[in-house]
Amino acid sequence: MRRSDRLFALLSTLGDHTLHRAEDLAAAQNVSLRTLYRDIGRLQSSGVPVTGTRGAGYRLDRATTLPPLTLTDPEIEALQLALAIVLETTDPDLKSAATTLASKIDQSLPLEGARQATDWQHIEHPFANAARGLGHLPVLRAAIRARQKLKIVYNRPDKTLHSLILHPVSLHHQARSWILKGWSETTGTDIALRLDLIEAADALPELFTPRL
Repeated sequence: MRRSDRLFALLSTLGDHTLHRAEDLAAAQNVSLRTLYRDIGRLQSSGVPVTGTRGAGYRLDRATTLPPLTLTDPEIEALQLALAIVLETTDPDLKSAATTLASKIDQSLPLEGARQATDWQHIEHPFANAARGLGHLPVLRAAIRARQKLKIVYNRPDKTLHSLILHPVSLHHQARSWILKGWSETTGTDIALRLDLIEAADALPELFTPRL
């Protein structure tokens, strides 16, 4: 399993905000405790609010709103998109400033707020390309609002491309990843796709009825 996929799975487990023993996390990932501790360290060093100790376990903290600043959903999206772009720069000072600013934002925004695709950010580490996938946001958001089918070309963990027809339902965030959730007409199952692994997203001239 690629490290980025492993870290994403680890974040998904920690996303319930409860305490998890290191041994249980390592077993779920099928890795050694040493690898688990390194992965936890990578998440923490990138600003993801994972707290805990080797003896007591780990949890993903819930962030709190930082007064008096209040941002609208579009403002949060614009800010995080801008940070993702800056993080692609080769200027070390700008990159460092963007990283620390992103960490402060992570600490001040609720991790489970704005479920409709407005407060996601994807940073180069521990996941792949920081800006990759963000260009699909206008198409994805429009398709969700219009209940329009999408043709998605997706990078599988084995690095092969997979094409599917998706009924997009929502966009969510977890720490610093973007996830598109919906129902796959191709496989007949609910599915969650990482935006950084979406190769192409095209709206189809067909609408769908939401599943109950």
